Amino acid sequence: MPDFTARRTMMVDTQVRPSDVTKFPIIDAMLRIPREVFTPARLVEAAYMGNNIDLGEGRVLLEPRTFAKMLDALEVGDRDLVLDIGCGTGYSAAVLAQIAQGVVAVEENASLAADAQTALSATGCDTVVLHTGPLVAGAPDYAPYDAMILQGGAEQFPDTLAQQLRDGGRVACLFVEGTLGVVRVGVKQQGRIAWRDEFNAGAPVLPGFERERAFSL
Repeated sequence: MPDFTARRTMMVDTQVRPSDVTKFPIIDAMLRIPREVFTPARLVEAAYMGNNIDLGEGRVLLEPRTFAKMLDALEVGDRDLVLDIGCGTGYSAAVLAQIAQGVVAVEENASLAADAQTALSATGCDTVVLHTGPLVAGAPDYAPYDAMILQGGAEQFPDTLAQQLRDGGRVACLFVEGTLGVVRVGVKQQGRIAWRDEFNAGAPVLPGFERERAFSL
């Protein structure tokens, strides 16, 4: 049986800390949550490697470095209500549950949502509200949110989600342009989101977050 505890520590020491992620709540949460429980059985040996893990149908479990740096830039606090978009198998929601006051996790893929519910229950993350529905629709019943994070790429950030972010709230989003990607953090002020670049990363574009293509004859 693999020593996943040792692998978890190595992940934090070789992928997270060297990426200038030093906030104790993030480090503690990533040391505590068993990533292997949220990894498909066929890929469990890759649970702690520094890559995106393929969940099928163009979805991934973000690599630890990217996810940790997004959390660090987002500055999630213990009084925040966080909307986790595209939670996949639930790992991101489980980590966030250790840091934030509350987490609403959205997943539209029924199979992934079922896996997430099982894994979240197995790890005692009972404070996460799992909402099954279109990712771009968010979860307006619980809005407004103090923070939002997307577990995948986006070519555009939809107004439907911007409207669910409270004034002064923050959002971390991996914007994809062709083969390049950059994580940006946005702060909502007076109804508008102002974005700043944080770091480069890569992930497939989440369903519904594609830019509308202009057709020409």
